[in-house]
Amino acid sequence: MQRYWLLLFGWLSATSLFAQKIHAHNDYVQPKPFVNAYAHKADFIEADVWVQNGKLVVSHDKPGPNAPTLDSLYLKPIAALFAQHNGKVSADRDYTFGLMIDVKDDPTVALPKLIDMLQANLVSFNRNANASAVQVIISGNRPRPDKFLDYPLLQFDGRPSEVYDQETLQKVAMISDNLQSYTRWNGTGDLSGEDRDKLKRVIKRAHSDGKPVRLWAIPDQPDAWKTLKKLGVDIINTDRVAEAATALR
Repeated sequence: MQRYWLLLFGWLSATSLFAQKIHAHNDYVQPKPFVNAYAHKADFIEADVWVQNGKLVVSHDKPGPNAPTLDSLYLKPIAALFAQHNGKVSADRDYTFGLMIDVKDDPTVALPKLIDMLQANLVSFNRNANASAVQVIISGNRPRPDKFLDYPLLQFDGRPSEVYDQETLQKVAMISDNLQSYTRWNGTGDLSGEDRDKLKRVIKRAHSDGKPVRLWAIPDQPDAWKTLKKLGVDIINTDRVAEAATALR
């Protein structure tokens, strides 16, 4: 019996401990920002954010004068959904998601503005008040890890190179990195044994801390998604949310 449990533990250790999730990369450039990712129940939805004339605006590059605001493109529509569904973001009572804000400007300027906006609607953006609330996660230009605790309502996109104490670790939503830092694999065929081992070490460490893994700059096609899923990558980063939802769920 003891041998059985040891084998089972070993199998679980080599298998993802998290449900497979989909990350809508740069959602704001899609033909229907937010709408399509929400319709296909993306688990994470990403927006690049800058500070412009005192407001948070959404843009990949330095924004022009007509860049949409974060409030108009995401925060207000999300709040409207919570009002429509009586404290839930969807008619599917089990569905919620993380809104990833990729900060392109100085986080010490952008994040206080963001927190003020979130505090205006805690039902929608505070999971301590509402377990179904949308969790806001900060990526891109982040404060140093020793400052994470200074920012209420926010969690952060972690990195394999960073070391967190137990309290700070609670502010880390996931561990993310660039796939190209480990391999030049183009999504066709198998990863080399050496590259696979490098990725497995990163995944094992994140899982030992209880955190899911996301890789960006991946080959964005079904064979690659499935290979990474088998490897233990928990969150598939994609511009093709509808196809990924069909292929992976």
